[in-house]
Amino acid sequence: MLSRRTLVWTSMAAGLMAGLAGLASSADRRGENTGWRPISWPFPRDGWPDGRAWRGAGGTEVYLRPKLGFCGNCDTGVVADEEVDRVTDIDLLDERFAAVRAGAPVRIATLSGRARLYRLKAKDGTPRLAEAIAVSRKCDLVVAIVVGNVADEPTRHAAHRFLESDTVQVWLAQQLEGR
Repeated sequence: MLSRRTLVWTSMAAGLMAGLAGLASSADRRGENTGWRPISWPFPRDGWPDGRAWRGAGGTEVYLRPKLGFCGNCDTGVVADEEVDRVTDIDLLDERFAAVRAGAPVRIATLSGRARLYRLKAKDGTPRLAEAIAVSRKCDLVVAIVVGNVADEPTRHAAHRFLESDTVQVWLAQQLEGR
């Protein structure tokens, strides 16, 4: 039989471990362990369900949402800049967006597609840069917009790493589940 003192210490240690595990799990869900925190979905309702949005260091923002069954070509996925322009919701930020340069192939986790850099104006008239990303799996499209200093490679790569993080990929897998 264990002493009362041993039972108390064991119970306290187990409670401390459970509390730390819960705290770590909570931080991962909020993206705090990656430096990103969730923000509210800023776009008005349209024909697609709301997505998720996060803000990272330096004010970089990431908006992400799946568009199930929307990929124009289920065999090749997104391969043309015009399709990136059309499907990524970049017009929700500024209807008069302008491409800075031709897009390039991109891979986010297991999804591949195309990304393109745009110049746009914020609602207050401030010029901004945004990278629009359209990737697909079968006939499902996943679109992301990264707003911030995306001409800076480390900033852009940090946003891409975040899109590949468990915080994002677990949520995205739930959205694509069974498809």
